[in-house]
Amino acid sequence: MKKHSARVAPLSACNSPVLTLTKVEGEDRTRENVVGSTDAQSTTAAGTESGPSRRRLHCCIRVTAVQVRKALWGVAMVMCVCSSWAGSTQLAKLTFKHFDAPFTLTWFATTWNCLFFPVYYIGHLCKSPERQTPRQRLRECCRFFGDEGLTPKVFFTKVAPFGLLWILTNYLYLQALRKINTTDVSALFCCNKAFVFLLSWIVLRDRFMGVRIVAAILAIAGIVMMTYADGFHSHSVIGITLVVASASMSALYKVLFKMVLGSAKFGEAALFLSIVGSANVVFISFVPVILYFTHVEYIGSLADIPWAYLCGVAALLFAFNILVNFGIAITYPTLISIGIVLSVPVNAMVDLYTCDIKFNTVRLIAVFIICLGFLMLLLPEDWDQCIIRLTTRLRKRDDPAEAAAETNANGGLNWRGRGRTSLSTYAR
Repeated sequence: MKKHSARVAPLSACNSPVLTLTKVEGEDRTRENVVGSTDAQSTTAAGTESGPSRRRLHCCIRVTAVQVRKALWGVAMVMCVCSSWAGSTQLAKLTFKHFDAPFTLTWFATTWNCLFFPVYYIGHLCKSPERQTPRQRLRECCRFFGDEGLTPKVFFTKVAPFGLLWILTNYLYLQALRKINTTDVSALFCCNKAFVFLLSWIVLRDRFMGVRIVAAILAIAGIVMMTYADGFHSHSVIGITLVVASASMSALYKVLFKMVLGSAKFGEAALFLSIVGSANVVFISFVPVILYFTHVEYIGSLADIPWAYLCGVAALLFAFNILVNFGIAITYPTLISIGIVLSVPVNAMVDLYTCDIKFNTVRLIAVFIICLGFLMLLLPEDWDQCIIRLTTRLRKRDDPAEAAAETNANGGLNWRGRGRTSLSTYAR
């Protein structure tokens, strides 16, 4: 009402010359002018209110369109992540039937990391309005390592350890594939997210969350049940130990990267992975040669090497790493993680029709528990508050009397503003 009276005063002042004609006519015209002022006021108010309403409607439509587009990209991303991760696992298992050399396969796949920065630079040329030369872009991304750039000291203290962790993670994963089936390997590797939380809580002093502790307990319980499913035979125990060690190396890689180097932009991450691939070629190439001459990973001739399988595994792993590291630019990170956990049922379906795996009750429960713990770790930090706000909002919507009482107590406009803020926070 204060806003209405403030708008009426100027309209009455504008009609003040008409009020000075005659007294009687002035009274009649005064009533007409008051009515006219009221109509003009309502028209102006309606126009003023319709303007923000239309702008708010256009904004909501635009935001909704962006969210729908991002969700559609997320569905495609989930399918691509799931296909690349499950495909690389199945193809690596098949490769060992023709070429039993896990370290050589790890070395060969890691050399493809050299392509990360060239692929990123091509995307930079296509998307960025300010195009830089490769040298300029490389120099700018090298600032990620410090003011002096990538020096030998920085390389051996901040890059080389992560290269070793990268090699160990992939090598132990491939070694586990030689011992147990792909379903167990992919399910057990999902425990790395629980290990990341535990290490972040201990080393980085991250926020304590009870639901994530429960998820970590579920992951550990799933590991024990997976071991029990095969009767604690030495063959399966070794395979489970290898994949759990691989998940631990992956978690250690992520936590140490955050502690030592912090967060990296797309160009910086691409440069870092390319340096890891280049260092693998320069410093690790002698290991496959030694394994060949010691007949640990021996093959008769180059013609006997299944290059199609090797290149297929390397290409799928390269695509998977591109999607995981750069997919957050077009969709939500949670959807990418869901793509990883969905590879477990995909591998299970493939194993069911191609292998002699027996999905007994204990194994199914173990896989379900591990996947459930993985999904629980994807919950946001304020998930409980979001659920409370959502249930409160739904309850008030079902009970109009309570909603009206709440509106009268707090003021209708302010209450609606708080409701929109809570809902937008929940949506994010």
